[in-house]
Amino acid sequence: MRRIVRIAGVGLGVVLVVSLILIAALYRADIPVAELKPKYFTPESKFVVVRGDSLHVRLRGQGPPIFLLHGSFASLHTWNDWEDSLSLRFRTISLDFPGHGLSGPSPHKHYSTDDYATSVLALADALEIDTFSVAGNSMGGAVAYKLAIRSGRVNKLILVDAAGAPAAAAAPGTATAQPQQRPWIFGWLSNPLTARLMTRLTPRFLFEKVMGGVFADQQKITPAMIDRYYELMLREGNRTATLERLQTPQTDSRDSLSMIHIPTLILWGEQDSWIPASHANRFAKAIPNSEVVIFPHVGHVPMEEVPVESFAVVLPFLQQPPAQSEK
Repeated sequence: MRRIVRIAGVGLGVVLVVSLILIAALYRADIPVAELKPKYFTPESKFVVVRGDSLHVRLRGQGPPIFLLHGSFASLHTWNDWEDSLSLRFRTISLDFPGHGLSGPSPHKHYSTDDYATSVLALADALEIDTFSVAGNSMGGAVAYKLAIRSGRVNKLILVDAAGAPAAAAAPGTATAQPQQRPWIFGWLSNPLTARLMTRLTPRFLFEKVMGGVFADQQKITPAMIDRYYELMLREGNRTATLERLQTPQTDSRDSLSMIHIPTLILWGEQDSWIPASHANRFAKAIPNSEVVIFPHVGHVPMEEVPVESFAVVLPFLQQPPAQSEK
């Protein structure tokens, strides 16, 4: 009996030691923003206080203004390539939403897509911008179309693999449509246990796995890109803010998409594993004055994966004279 107890004690001790080693190996401390600024704060960057939040904003170029809105877990740097080209003809305004990038957490918990839309309008006021175009990817796409619904100040809309498409029609003989399966990372962050662990145990390989699901062409994923997504998530307060953001109720505005009558360009990666390309047609069906372009062999972020090809579609769209709104 004593031998069994000793063996059990040794076994528990080994498990404890291994667990402590794993925790020590996976633990990642927050990174102070002062350490990240030299790497991610560019000469065109500035902090602008909007609604009590200090937002990292990047302003480039001169000409008609266009806001560029990133998706979940991303930052304004997702638009780097588009900005290089757009800023030769337009005034680009990109920003890190609260809880993302260098902006960090919101003291007032401004984490819903409605909050983000309100912050963009407030930022436009602060920059003395009246009317503007807007492009949004993923979550940023939902923010972009809410801006177009809520405000007559948007003159052109670009949705890039946008979240929040209308629900699919139910299959014949069924009462409801099959719900979309969310990416695994959202499942992890929806579980209270794994979510809390990830605010402290955040290994880099998890971000390698996330990036592998976002890009179709794995050769386009560079170590510097993974570092950027990873390090900015570790920005002090961002991991906790991400959990709070995902628990924040969202207003469903899908039934109001038909109110958008401004020119709308819908871009999608054919191999998007986060939001299927079929959602592009759902948006097109709901938004009257819209067109769809699908990029073959491309994933969730065409502006990063195929920046040249996607910009070649965006530029002529933006250069078309804006039609009068029918609102």
